[in-house]
Amino acid sequence: MNKEVIPALTSGFVSDVALLHAEPQSLEIDRQRTAVLVIDMQNAFVSKGGMYELRGIDISGCQKIIEPIRQVIKAARVRGIKVIYIVTRYSPDLHEGGSPNSPNWYKGTLTTYHKHPEWGDKLLTRHTWGAEIVRELNPDKDDIVVEKARYNAFFETNLDELLRTYDIKYLLFTGLATNVCVEATIRDAYYRDYFPILIPDATANTGQQFILKATIFNVKRYYGWVTTAENAMEAIQLGFSDKKKGVWKLGSTVATKRGEAICKSIQKEKR
Repeated sequence: MNKEVIPALTSGFVSDVALLHAEPQSLEIDRQRTAVLVIDMQNAFVSKGGMYELRGIDISGCQKIIEPIRQVIKAARVRGIKVIYIVTRYSPDLHEGGSPNSPNWYKGTLTTYHKHPEWGDKLLTRHTWGAEIVRELNPDKDDIVVEKARYNAFFETNLDELLRTYDIKYLLFTGLATNVCVEATIRDAYYRDYFPILIPDATANTGQQFILKATIFNVKRYYGWVTTAENAMEAIQLGFSDKKKGVWKLGSTVATKRGEAICKSIQKEKR
């Protein structure tokens, strides 16, 4: 394994740095600048009786990742890390999906609307059962929900604006589908100078397993980093302190060397 570690990109005097074991390199991540993205974990894709199952798609892989995602977001909430849900939703007239002049009209979800309008609330129309996030992963009051109409979660949404408002730099990716919406969003995140980190055992792909391997290869080689749910939770929950690198620990908070004086003054007050 590559022993190289990419140093954290901190912001301001006080940060919250942890070591995340990943490939092809491990990273020091600033937890104050980290968000977990949960993509398309909706009834239409994941639940029995939803659009995917009605189409004859095996949803066992989608259901299998509910628990690791639940564990990751639970740990993130405790730590104060932002949890952002990305969901595919349409108005009843499907205007967000484009017209017959758009290739999107002939691909993916919209083709199901055209072929099976009778499936109704099993699809992804806003305010229907199919469009809702699965019960096991219900958003918390402090979580954020971003609606999209295409594979890429940045396309014609306010996701980029939200991330910059909260000064987010590191993105932990979970959800569906690894090789479609997740990969499309990772690629765009890379172009926008975020640090995308894929958690394959908290995502599920469409198609055969070699497709998942292709996405993992692409992310590791070109677009970001790959880790496990276990490693992600460890980085979220545990601290990292290394004075040789100029990192000082204050309780569960880590400060860069620039904020050393502030940390020491606070520690004196506590005495």
